[in-house]
Amino acid sequence: MTTTDDGARDARALVKEIEGHLLLAAAREEGRTAAARLTGRLSWLTDRQRQDVERQFEAEYLGLARASWQRTAERAEELRRTYETRYRALRHRLVACFLLGCALLAATGLPALAAAR
Repeated sequence: MTTTDDGARDARALVKEIEGHLLLAAAREEGRTAAARLTGRLSWLTDRQRQDVERQFEAEYLGLARASWQRTAERAEELRRTYETRYRALRHRLVACFLLGCALLAATGLPALAAAR
């Protein structure tokens, strides 16, 4: 492994980390916006109650978003394993068919070449 490979891995890890932070920031903003819409309709709340409801709503929203992301990641991993298994099986079948074809060609072609001489 070269230092270029290490640098590329570090860069990919950094990009993934930045993407994660941006995704979390976007989810927080969505939660805040949804909380503000909710509390805006509850005119009877005091400012303190409104802030408390918005804070709790945002926390719940983030929890739901994280759970959704986790389920998505687990499903993606499950699909990746399934497709890798199928790909391996297809590749083994293809190699077996190729070898069988070569064997049949050799078995039928060599006697035909010998008979032609």
